[in-house]
Amino acid sequence: MNDSDPSNAPASTAAASYAARLERLEGARWKRALDVQRPYRWNIRRLCTGFTLDVGCGIGRNLAHLRGNGVGVDHNAAAIATARARGLTAFTTDGFAGSPYDRPGRFDHLLLAHVVEHCSEDDARALVARYLGNVRPGGTVVIVTPQEAGQRSDATHVTFCDHEVVTRILQPLDVTVDHGRSFPFPRPAGRLFPYNEFVTTGVVAAAR
Repeated sequence: MNDSDPSNAPASTAAASYAARLERLEGARWKRALDVQRPYRWNIRRLCTGFTLDVGCGIGRNLAHLRGNGVGVDHNAAAIATARARGLTAFTTDGFAGSPYDRPGRFDHLLLAHVVEHCSEDDARALVARYLGNVRPGGTVVIVTPQEAGQRSDATHVTFCDHEVVTRILQPLDVTVDHGRSFPFPRPAGRLFPYNEFVTTGVVAAAR
């Protein structure tokens, strides 16, 4: 299977085959040999220095980047099983609800990395809103989304979410967007390089 071909992608991010695809992509020998995750690992650690709620955590790559200093949640049960097998703390959406971690202000950061592009703007806003209360006032929201080449690489992508769109998603939620950048390369690279990302951060209002 050519994983860069969106026609070969699973039809749903909830499917076990989607979790298997994530494992296959992450486990490629050349990626491990070259440590291609090094700049992304550095960036996530720089942005999320405290306890982090990773929504749409998948098989736990970013939780691992954070050395387990966080909790993951995902609607894909197979992905959560893989994350837990790695020794990470992760829940299905139903499992997180009512867990000891599902309480106001429990986290310093809310991370959604390669998640909101799978939704309409309204659904993305509702998803962020569901977990925003778990972040302390003054905490941060970090949203990472693909640029053009990355957007084309997955048939489950629904909405192209650049900084403007992400800002539009966050503003009604009392999150003040304070920074947007292209990572790891300047913006033009995103038209050809599938791993160039928009990184948008915001601060949660002190009182909601």
